[in-house]
Order: sequence, then C-alpha cells, then structure tokens
Amino acid sequence: MDSYFSVICLGLFVPVTVIVYQIAPRRARPFVLLAASYLFFWSLSGALLAFLLLSTVSVWAVGLALGALLDVRDRELAAPGADRRSVRRLCRRRMRTALAIGLAVNLGVLAALKYLPFFSRLAAPLLACLGIGAPTGGLGIGIPIGISFYTLSAVSYLVDVYREQVPAERRPLRLALFLAFFPQIMEGPICRFGQTADALWAGRPVTPSGLYAGSVRILWGIAKKMIVADRVNILVKTVFANHGSYDGGVIALAAVLYTVQLYCDFSGTMDFAVGMGRIFGVSMPENFRQPFASRTAAEFWQRWHVTLGTWLRDYVFYPVSLSRPAKRLTTRARRLLGNRMGPLAASAVPLACVWFLNGLWHGAGGQYLLFGLYYFVIIWLGGMAGPVSARLCALAGIDRDGHAWHAWQRVRTLAVVFAGELVFRSAGAHDALAMLGGLLERFSLASFFDGTVLSLGMDAADFGAVAAAVAALAVVGHLRERGVHLLDGVRRAPAVPRTAAVFALVLAIIVFGAYGPSYIPVDPMYAQF
Repeated sequence: MDSYFSVICLGLFVPVTVIVYQIAPRRARPFVLLAASYLFFWSLSGALLAFLLLSTVSVWAVGLALGALLDVRDRELAAPGADRRSVRRLCRRRMRTALAIGLAVNLGVLAALKYLPFFSRLAAPLLACLGIGAPTGGLGIGIPIGISFYTLSAVSYLVDVYREQVPAERRPLRLALFLAFFPQIMEGPICRFGQTADALWAGRPVTPSGLYAGSVRILWGIAKKMIVADRVNILVKTVFANHGSYDGGVIALAAVLYTVQLYCDFSGTMDFAVGMGRIFGVSMPENFRQPFASRTAAEFWQRWHVTLGTWLRDYVFYPVSLSRPAKRLTTRARRLLGNRMGPLAASAVPLACVWFLNGLWHGAGGQYLLFGLYYFVIIWLGGMAGPVSARLCALAGIDRDGHAWHAWQRVRTLAVVFAGELVFRSAGAHDALAMLGGLLERFSLASFFDGTVLSLGMDAADFGAVAAAVAALAVVGHLRERGVHLLDGVRRAPAVPRTAAVFALVLAIIVFGAYGPSYIPVDPMYAQF
C-alpha cells in the first residue's frame, strides 16, 4: 500500500478490515481497528512504527502523571485547613514540569526527524565562522508517515489533560487507537481526544446506512483524486520543474491548477477519512468548508484545513495572546493607537507565531517559511486595513453588503490563494520568488494560442474533463454553502435513485478517471507534511 486510493488498500485492506470488524465480538472490535491501523502504518513506514509507539507510550505515561497530580491536588484541597492557594500553585508547577517532558519527547522526535537537516544547513555558515563543524544531513532513518499529524494529536491530548478538559486515559490501547486510527494517520484530520476516542472504542456495528453513506463519501473522494488531481499532475510537475522556460501565463495556469490539484487530493483524502469513520460509527471532524467561497484570506484559512487552523488557534494563538507580555503589549498599543487599532496592531505577535509554525509544520524548507510569512502579512495588514477600507467605501458610496463587492472580495481572495500556493509548491524560496517575478514580468497569453499549453501533458480532452469536474464540485460546494448537502440527500433518497447515483459516480470514475501507463498518480500530497 502506498496510499488510501491504491488497489490493495481499497480492494483488499479496507473490505477485509470491515468484514473482520463486523464479525468480531463488540469488545474485540477496537482491537481489530488497532491491529489494522498498525498494519497499515507498518506497510507504509516499516520499522518506523517504533516512533508511533514511543509517542503513544510517552503520552500515556505523562497523561497518567498529570492525572495523578490532579488527584493529589483534589485530596489536599479537601483536607481541613488546607492552604488552597499554595496547593494549587505547587500542583500547577509540577504539572508544567510533566507537560514539558511530554512535549519535549514528542516535539523533539518530530524536530529531529523532520527539521534537523534544514536547520543544520541554516546554522552551518554561522557555526563555521566559530570554527564549529555541523552535520548537514539527517539521522538517516527516514520519517514515519503522518508524524506531523499524530504528533499534534498527541500534544493536544496532553494539553487538554493539563487544562482539565479531558480526564487522563488509563488504558494505553484506547489512547493508541486514538492516535493510530488508520483513516486519519496519513493526512489527518487532526482530531482531539474528546472528539473520537469514545466512539473508536465503542465498537459500534457496521450498519447498512453507515456503510452506504461512508462508501458514497469515499467514492466522492476517489473521483476528486482520479479525475482532477491525477489528471493535472503532469502539467503541474512540468511547469514547476522548468518555470524559467515558460511565460507568466503558463506559470499562472500552473498555480491555478496546482491549487485545484491540492484541494482535490487533500479534500478527497478527507472524504476517505470521514467515509471510513461513518462506516465504523465514528464522526470525524470535517477539514474543509467550501474554502473557495471565502471573501478574505483569514476566512479562507477558517475553511481550509480546519483542524490545523483550530489547533493553532487553541494551542498557539490564544496562549500567546493571553500571556503577560502580550497583554502588556496590547495595553500599550491601546494607549498609542486607540481601543480599535491597538489590539489589531498587538495581534501581530501571536499571529506571527501562528504563521511561522504553520509554514514550518508544512515542511522544512525556505518556501514554507516564505509561505507562512506571506499569509501573516496578508492577514495582519488585512485586519489593520479593515476600518480604513470601510471608511473609504462609505465615502465612495460603495455598498459593502452588495453582491458586486462580495464578488470582488472573492476574486481578490482567489488571487491571493493562487499566489500563495505557487510559493507553497515551489522547490525553494529562491524558486518561489523567481516564479512570482516571471509571472509579473513575462506575463503573456501567447502560450494559450500557439499550442504550448497543450504540449505540457494535458490535451483538450483532459482540460475538458477537469473543467467539467471542477464545475460539478463548484455546484456541490455552492449548494452546501446554502445548506443543501447533496451527498446526504442522495443517502436519504429512495432505493432506485440512490443506487443510480452510486453507479453514476462509479461510471464517472471509470470513464473520466486518469489512470494507465500515461499517467503518474499523485503521491499522497499532505502525507509528506
């Protein structure tokens, strides 16, 4: 198996897992899921499964330590004459130490495996000036699949226990299943313990309605990947690898198609995760909410990769914003800039932390840090310019609630997103800047008329299939934005149209899907992060 959409996974692994799960006794079903999850992980990462086990054991042990400290605190607080303030202060200090150990183990492994080569290269010139040699290679042992995803889930569990939002889990296998559940291990969504742990361990039976709903959702994801993501792959790879050979029009086309490719690949994988969750009676969090309907860059990131955004909000933005230095900065900014602009200006600090970590989380490369910086500047300046924009529109008589203004906002946000994804996909920060420069300096539509575009790996039929699929996705997204959930409506329809819808979806995949020797399937795009 190399992805969720491989023949082995869809044709063998998933059916066997569902059948064994269903015929197993209820109490045994969580262990079936755990065994299947470890088998899936081992098939992709082999002996690197040891790092997932290390994370699981460390998180379980530290969680127990946090729970024990809370129990001691509660007993001491209940004792007559207890100095409640001192008891709480001592408990908090000890819990911080335990939490720091747990975070150091999990984030330390992530940093050593994923970021050591990158930061070693950055530090090498400075260390050389000091006469210190620095290794520029990694540890040479590889990176476990999905390490960034399960590490964030592990960190969220520890912090939630520390904050007393969830109780410490005493059963290590229950925690192991939460971290390793195979539909989410490769590309998320990033789940919280309170969201899925109970349902995973409940061992609910597979029902006909759940099997149908989950299967349709998985087919929808397969259609996104095979019809769109795999089909545009050759053109995207060709242009990004040789961007200096093409004019700005081709670079713009590649940026747009890569954005569509990334969305279809990633959201298609989320369809698989949510669909498999439905089959097993587990409600997985949605990771996309019609992101291309956004009117600002900030809104886009509230709709795209939702679980990462909420994780960064809850575990980075809010803690930094509520820290004493940040509060002092906000107070000073209020005095200088007023109650409205002051907090917006002071929000630059937590926002910078969020976008530095967002960029770094996606990968160890200059292009990812540039990607984070790009969105930090866009979102922060957008927040600062909001009041000014409102005044200017009022003076010009522009209706900010009208359809024309909303349409302009959506077009502007799409341009911001396409440029950001160009940076994101580039081979490095230097290439990203070169492509942006080429887009502006050499912009021309000549390649669309002289046959160049049709020589990049996609012919007219390919463009037609992609355009039709994107149009269908746009219609479904528009309906969902208005509260009409088409896939759920199909599930509730009578048997004949319900069956016809499934056959139509399968037929579309067979007829329009990109497969065969002339196509290069997309590797799991977010799995590398």
